Amino acid sequence: MVTGASRGLGKSTALNLAKKGVDVIVTYHRNAEEAKNVVAEIEQLGAKAVALQLDTANIKTFDGFVGQIQQSLQDQWQTDRFDFLVNNAGIGVYASFADTTEEDFDHLMNIHVKGVFFLTQKLLPLINDGGRIVNLSSGLTRLTLPGYAAYATMKGAMETLTKYMAKELGARRIAVNIVALGAIETDFGGGGVRDNPEVNQYFASQTALGRVGLPDDIGGAIASLLSEDNKWVNAQRIEVSGGQSI
Repeated sequence: MVTGASRGLGKSTALNLAKKGVDVIVTYHRNAEEAKNVVAEIEQLGAKAVALQLDTANIKTFDGFVGQIQQSLQDQWQTDRFDFLVNNAGIGVYASFADTTEEDFDHLMNIHVKGVFFLTQKLLPLINDGGRIVNLSSGLTRLTLPGYAAYATMKGAMETLTKYMAKELGARRIAVNIVALGAIETDFGGGGVRDNPEVNQYFASQTALGRVGLPDDIGGAIASLLSEDNKWVNAQRIEVSGGQSI
């Protein structure tokens, strides 16, 4: 299951998994049509997929969502469990520390920390022993960029939570890792890196490989992390940034 998979990094992750023969449950927040198109692309690659609506900030809906997952698993795959969970859904809020509102802070917390914590908790009975979980972080936990204090705080919390999840789920042989992103050309945060040439060129100049990331740079890395080749990787923060700000 890949949350926030109707576009951007989530879509790329879902498609890269499909290329490896992995069936995918795609979740989307608002755009059902885009999610439907992702399902069609997955099916063209020879894998199966379903799309389900999910607001990762609204924890009260999680019980109902788990019921939908159970029904989809039975209808599409005649099983009651799945192997991989990628907690990708997220938003960006750009505001200085002094100007960050409580509303912005709470919204980021609900999506990036509280939502991931309790959604994963609710899904644990459906994840196979020996399965894997991938969370998402940011290079902004390693370096500082004014305007992202609240966002980076949430990602720092997720890096700590990832280690605790790996420790506590180890008895079930469930590996848990977190992938930290550098600057990426997507519509995240209003598409600033993708659509603003000056911002794009700045981050490219700060990256050892000479460009900013593309969705497939990340989607491919996550799909690879979930492959059998990486089954012994656990409790790790893996930065996929092309060598940004080293």
